[in-house]
Amino acid sequence: MNWRAALLAACLAVPTGLWAQDVSPAAAAASALEDLSAARDLLEAAKGGRERVAALSETVRAYEAGLSAVRAGLRRATIRERELSLKLAGQEEEIAALLTVLQARGRAGSPSLFLHPEGALGTARAGMIVSQMTPALNAQADALRETLVEVSTLRQLQAGAERSLQEGLTGVQDARTALSQAIADRTDLPRRFTEDPIKTALLIATTETLEAFAAGLGEISGGPLETAANADVFDQKGALPLPVAGRVLRRAGEADAAGIKRPGVLLATRPRALVSAPVAATIRYQGPLLDFGNVMILEPKSGLLMVFAGLDVVYGRTGEVIAEGAPLGLMGGKDAAIGEILTQVGDGTGSDLSQSLYLEVREDNEPVNPESWFRTQRED
Repeated sequence: MNWRAALLAACLAVPTGLWAQDVSPAAAAASALEDLSAARDLLEAAKGGRERVAALSETVRAYEAGLSAVRAGLRRATIRERELSLKLAGQEEEIAALLTVLQARGRAGSPSLFLHPEGALGTARAGMIVSQMTPALNAQADALRETLVEVSTLRQLQAGAERSLQEGLTGVQDARTALSQAIADRTDLPRRFTEDPIKTALLIATTETLEAFAAGLGEISGGPLETAANADVFDQKGALPLPVAGRVLRRAGEADAAGIKRPGVLLATRPRALVSAPVAATIRYQGPLLDFGNVMILEPKSGLLMVFAGLDVVYGRTGEVIAEGAPLGLMGGKDAAIGEILTQVGDGTGSDLSQSLYLEVREDNEPVNPESWFRTQRED
């Protein structure tokens, strides 16, 4: 029964006022798709720019934000479309009755429709009843018309999203590849010291805890740094951005599934997410460490260490001084396929935050709660 099409045609034949053009879920999804398009333009400009590493880092972050927004927008659009479709399906009898009345009104030019079996008085009474019903009928027709048009708009967005998502995934992968190459080609970063690979290997082999490794970092560089990479870093305490897009999965001191408590926080991230330096700092160590996977340890100021553990790819060299926002590496995992993304959006199953980054902060070799340094927000 194609009552939706018939009702839409009947509603359009009824004179009505203007009705809202902006539909929140649809607008959100459309805006997110535009963000992906802007990221694609940014990638083309970044490939030929002078500051390639910085430009490509921004491009990767733009793609990540755009893809995240598309997921969220499509999820809202899908939920809204289902709500409206279920509402319409539950109103079939009411809609059929309204359609009958609207179609009868469309034939109002026939004189016989104005005649009543009881004569002129009955006709007058019937006319009064119809005139009283007209505003209510128009209001009901307006509401149903808005619902049908909104459903149509949401379905068009959903249908066109697959191509945009594919272009976005291809774009972010190209941006990551270009970023890795630009970092490999980079030769202009200042260095505070040159790593001693023998001392580094010995330190790794003889330490069993992160605390012991952090305490021995001075030996790798021949002693503590005499000057700070960021003298004003304590002025930024409590306001630093998280190094990666994600959410807090476990706070400092909370036990994991095995009952182990750590002094840092665990961040849930998407696969291949870009990890960036939250503040200007010196790279004190980068590479595999203990059971933490690939680790990046930054020293923004003498005596202050920031540890990022669980990366798949790490950038830079020990001893280099990097700027705020500089890329530190990439998380592991694989980008979800288009079908998987659409399934997650459609039925709400699974989580796209499948990777985890451990973040620890140490002051004078003592762990402190990272949330005293970083802006965090937990989503349960």
